[in-house]
Amino acid sequence: MNPRTAPAPGEPIASLADRRTRADRARQVADAIRTHIVSGVYAGGVLPREPELVAEFRTTRNTVRHALDLLRVEGLVERCPGVGTVVTADKYSHGLDRLLGLAEVMREHGPISNEVRTASVVVPPRVVADRLELPEGAFVIYLERLRRLGGIPLSLDLTYLPTDMGEQLLDEDLANRDVFGLIEHVTGRRLGDADVAIEAVNADPHSAAVLDTPRDAALLLVERLTRLDDGRPVDLEFIRFRADRITMRAQVTRS
Repeated sequence: MNPRTAPAPGEPIASLADRRTRADRARQVADAIRTHIVSGVYAGGVLPREPELVAEFRTTRNTVRHALDLLRVEGLVERCPGVGTVVTADKYSHGLDRLLGLAEVMREHGPISNEVRTASVVVPPRVVADRLELPEGAFVIYLERLRRLGGIPLSLDLTYLPTDMGEQLLDEDLANRDVFGLIEHVTGRRLGDADVAIEAVNADPHSAAVLDTPRDAALLLVERLTRLDDGRPVDLEFIRFRADRITMRAQVTRS
């Protein structure tokens, strides 16, 4: 225990809670409210009034106001005179425990539209060729797609595919179908598994403009290498999700 926060001899441990700063308590309350927002707890998108939140979280009005300010900066809520605090943005759960395309994940929320910004044959960076197990100098199909739900940008997807299947995908309906389903369609094989890595990045000027988000806003960068059921790597993606629209979720088991 940090000696600066350790209780004095005979001092009850419960008193440590009183030493937390308002900022610490506000983050705790903001996390709980954010979970309620993502789960759709607040009917009609209107949060309980401040006295109710104070009672629910057993804290002070100043702490609740600080927490709501944190959520307002995130773009999740706004204060409306005469109404109260309202949810201003939908945030969707994206499961990580199954290998699904975005349209499959978001099916219950509505159709995903794909704006194909780039579809071309390129020589990829060496690291991309290595991940796809291609020889140096081999060509790939490169796709850049802006993906929207209900007209709101969700992600900017940069995808690399081997040419033997990627060229076939160029003749398919990339604007309305997931690449995953198209890969299975043109190869006649099922997808097997994928390696996934997630990290937080700031939006570069290009990504910010395309995703309609402030420059340097937080994005979730998902790197995903997907293989067919025979183990062949066929799809390497770098997906930039708007962090104010997507929550990553998974159920994992301790082995």
